[in-house]
Amino acid sequence: MFSSAVPYKNQHYAELKRNCINDKTLFEDAEFPVINSSLYFRKPPPGLVEWKRPAEISNAPSLFVEGISAHDLNQGVVGNCWFVAACSCLAMKPDLWKKVIPDHKEQEWDPKHPENYAGIFHFQFWIFGEWVDVVVDDRLPTINKELIYCHSNDKNEFWSALLEKAYAKLSGCYESLEGGNTGDAVVDFSGAVAEAIDLAAEEYYKDQTKQDQLFEDLLKVYDRGGIISCSINAEPHEIEFKMSNGLVKGHAYSVTAVKKVRLGHGLLAYFKNETISLIRMRNPWGQTEWKGAWSDTSEEWSKVGDMERGNLGITVADDGEFWMSFADWCKLFTNADVCRVINTALISVNKTWNEVVHFGSWTKNAEPLLNRCGGCANHKPTFLQNPQFLFDVTKESDEVLISLQQKDMKIHRRFGHGENITIGFSVIKVELNRKYRMHDILTQQCLQTSTFINARTVFMRCTLEQGRYVLIPTTFKPYTLGDYMIRVFTDVDSGCRELKEDKPQVKCWSSFLGYPQAVTHVYVHGAGGLQNQDCTGGADPYVIIHCEGRSVRSTIKKDTLNPEFTTSAIFFRKNPRKPLTVEVWNSNAVKDEFMGQVVLSGSVKDTFSPQRLQLRKRGRQMADEMPGTISVRIITSTQLTAM
Repeated sequence: MFSSAVPYKNQHYAELKRNCINDKTLFEDAEFPVINSSLYFRKPPPGLVEWKRPAEISNAPSLFVEGISAHDLNQGVVGNCWFVAACSCLAMKPDLWKKVIPDHKEQEWDPKHPENYAGIFHFQFWIFGEWVDVVVDDRLPTINKELIYCHSNDKNEFWSALLEKAYAKLSGCYESLEGGNTGDAVVDFSGAVAEAIDLAAEEYYKDQTKQDQLFEDLLKVYDRGGIISCSINAEPHEIEFKMSNGLVKGHAYSVTAVKKVRLGHGLLAYFKNETISLIRMRNPWGQTEWKGAWSDTSEEWSKVGDMERGNLGITVADDGEFWMSFADWCKLFTNADVCRVINTALISVNKTWNEVVHFGSWTKNAEPLLNRCGGCANHKPTFLQNPQFLFDVTKESDEVLISLQQKDMKIHRRFGHGENITIGFSVIKVELNRKYRMHDILTQQCLQTSTFINARTVFMRCTLEQGRYVLIPTTFKPYTLGDYMIRVFTDVDSGCRELKEDKPQVKCWSSFLGYPQAVTHVYVHGAGGLQNQDCTGGADPYVIIHCEGRSVRSTIKKDTLNPEFTTSAIFFRKNPRKPLTVEVWNSNAVKDEFMGQVVLSGSVKDTFSPQRLQLRKRGRQMADEMPGTISVRIITSTQLTAM
């Protein structure tokens, strides 16, 4: 998977390193030269910058010193605590950092063979759906012989500084890393799916049930290899302001543990089985910690037995890492980024997901049918001009994860265009046989709408009932242009695909077999007063909508004489004079029983309004009534792009 990573700027690491070794030179990266524009575009560093190779900074440079750890990292002069927090999270996940830092043993300094050192390194990032291999030289910016950006506690260790340089290269320069989102960096390290949680707006601290559910969700994410970070909102003048409780506003923290901790000592603790929900975090500064309950020296730890404390690895040191109660976390932190590493393996003991990925663009066109930037649902005249993706939920109900991501804009910051556009999406339940783009919303239901935010990623988890759906990714305002990637995760294959055609195509045989003259939308809301069919009373009814040899069948509604079907179908009709029928059937193990039908002319002159119609028999007795009524709405148009 990673050997096929795309070389950034067409720079091939192995080839460049081999050439340098053969020429006995150290690599100098022409694509990210040691000049001011690689450092900044507006705000220069505080002093005279000298670019130095690790051997000029340290007597014994290494990629790693005694392995890799979340405690390795410290933030430099650029305000990229978000990136450093993501690196801390990365360091805790060997399966992830070994992907980001490939061939780490081969890249390590070898004192026995200094002739094999070429001053070149490479790192791999998951950028907009593909792994990208980024090459850098080892010249790092220093002031007074000290690294000025991200650096390790050990002056001989350089993995974090070199990784940051590769990320700065992707972003245009170091200053482009000023201000960002930890979740975005984690996604770039892993291909994970990011979910932003607004702790303040959702008021988890006020609702114990919601708080408990959130803790269970985060515990599951953490245990399954996911990555979590958090921060406290700050006004512009409060960025990195130290509060009296030890927390820092406008500052990204990496979550390094989520645990249920047993209270009590000895056997009594096991018999009482009393626990408290705790969360552990790390400040990227490597110091400045929470001073409240469950902090390093707080008296609360006396409630925990020695063995439990040993398992938790409690340390009393100003190392930037600390515990706090989950209740306090929900109360004091305002935002969290939860990155799920989604398991799509074919064979796994854990839950696996089916993933579908689509790439597209919001593009402008004067022809409405070709325009693809219609804005959100607030803009009804243009909303359905957006890209549309159809997918099916084939189970009775299914949890669906949807992630909409736009291209990272940091590389454009130097030109004043580095801001994300405001994006989101809607999920609409549509006809069971929908195959073409939607052009009007008739009886279809918009079941889910994401938040609209100027974040790189918008994520939503929802449970959907069996049926067919159209997913519409949009910008907030019409005629805003941009590129996007949409990822849909379901338990079983959803058949997710983009709807590109507006109506049936004219084929060479259409003149012989005919071409649709009208389009009809039929919506069956429900039925009432049906006849008892089962010995226990009641029935298990379903409906079938027929038109010109085609049919659409609803799901079965169990044990009811007043079912709500909320089922719709759309038909492109070659013979508009031929009527449609809606039949009601009772599901039986041996043979299904007919419960009645209605015949609909489907004329363009018919009423668009909902109708409640009496059920009737079939064949020669179709004039005779049967018990029960059915509620339908039918709309017909000779304009094939009307619905």
